[in-house]
Amino acid sequence: MLERAEIIRQEYLRHDKKFPHVWCPGCGNGIVMGALLRAVHSLEIDKDEVVLASGVGCSGRMPTYVDFNTLHTTHGRALTFATGVKLAKPELTVITVMGDGDATAIGGNHFIHAARRNLDLTAIIINNSTYGMTGGQYSPTTPFGSISTTSVYGHVEHAFSIAELAVTAGGSFVARGTVYHASHLEQMIKKAIQKRGFSVVEVISNCHVQHGRRNKLGGAVEMINSYKENAVTVGKAEKMSPEELEGKFTIGVLADVEKPISTQEYQRVIVEARRNAEKIAKEKEKNRVKRYE
Repeated sequence: MLERAEIIRQEYLRHDKKFPHVWCPGCGNGIVMGALLRAVHSLEIDKDEVVLASGVGCSGRMPTYVDFNTLHTTHGRALTFATGVKLAKPELTVITVMGDGDATAIGGNHFIHAARRNLDLTAIIINNSTYGMTGGQYSPTTPFGSISTTSVYGHVEHAFSIAELAVTAGGSFVARGTVYHASHLEQMIKKAIQKRGFSVVEVISNCHVQHGRRNKLGGAVEMINSYKENAVTVGKAEKMSPEELEGKFTIGVLADVEKPISTQEYQRVIVEARRNAEKIAKEKEKNRVKRYE
């Protein structure tokens, strides 16, 4: 009997297309992809019923490698395409994978309003604090004071939290994981896919080539190990003081609420609109017959 890893490798990867991959050695994107594939396999979802959409960036290459229905869309527009797919085929499991710049800079408005509408989608956002593919420019999550190709004297803008933005904007399920905590990340993605409504999983990941090297954070191993040292579970964080949490970040489930889902509400509106149209048509026909009696 094949081991799970071998089954996933055989069943969920496009072996005859675009391999070897283009990601840098040590990139966290491969860990995220593995966690996603294991989550889908564990949930026993038919891969032909899964849609994976991406925008532009390093994470945008993921749909090329996985054997789902895939869309490699334009920069910042993964959620826009995914919304269309979900509205047209609500029975499909629709997932987007985006980078921090892709999702929250050029795609920021789409992200906020997808959460507000509570679309029945799963958004995986790989946060490596930079635009890795296009040269290492600063992104909305680049830490204050960091060096980048567009902040050579230190970044003067403040970063925001993707996960907390998702909670504030109205996401039904919001979680955060890291590429160090691979098994935990798999569970967070699994919960997100199972949740009915807009689900967000922010993944803290490394870009040791564009961000780490410039900011003397070490290579891939050093950066990934730093997540072990600085990540604190939500439950543990509740018992810690602000001083103890200085320089740390939380991982785990940040929000899990029940609320109406826009895709279901949209179907309800369609049914009611058709019923109303039929009622109006019958009244018109009734009045027409009366005029000729």
